Amino acid sequence: MAESRHGPRERMVFSAAQLIRRQGVGATGMREVAAHAGAPRGSLQHYFPGGKEQLVNEAVGWAGRYAGKRVARFLAGLDRPTPSGLFAAMAAQWTREYEADGFEAGCPVAAATVDCAAQDASTRQAAAAAFAAWRGPVAEALTGMGVPGDRADTLATLMISALEGAILMARAEQDVRPLRAVTGELGPLLDAAVAHPA
Repeated sequence: MAESRHGPRERMVFSAAQLIRRQGVGATGMREVAAHAGAPRGSLQHYFPGGKEQLVNEAVGWAGRYAGKRVARFLAGLDRPTPSGLFAAMAAQWTREYEADGFEAGCPVAAATVDCAAQDASTRQAAAAAFAAWRGPVAEALTGMGVPGDRADTLATLMISALEGAILMARAEQDVRPLRAVTGELGPLLDAAVAHPA
């Protein structure tokens, strides 16, 4: 997000998401977010009168929308879109990041859920909405590939759940093996869900 294209508010939401995905909500301070965003510290109260909880919730919402928008980009990169190809592209994004930059970062939505869901109802709701904003485009893509509508949402849930679990395990193991494993095992199951004309 270039400073010239985005104002301080947008930069702070983006920065919060980036810091949360690396260090969790508890370790991410408001001043650190402002510094990361190159925004004046005084702007925090102006843009986020609800404090850290509001900023976290907006960062989580941004992350869900970002993940949802990525689905179209993954599809555009496939010669022949298939459910397995979509999932492989989703996992490959993380595999490439981990192989290039190490295993420091995870999903900001997952981090906020783990850190805050028990005590902050608004953050739990923001995380649920973020997952829905991601799941919807995945389900829509599956339907477009011929997966019956009644299965598309449940398979989208399976894909996101498997990916989130593999991300967590990859970070714990410092190895991309879990991402490759779920890609290989889920692929045939996902493709088998495509309805073929009689």
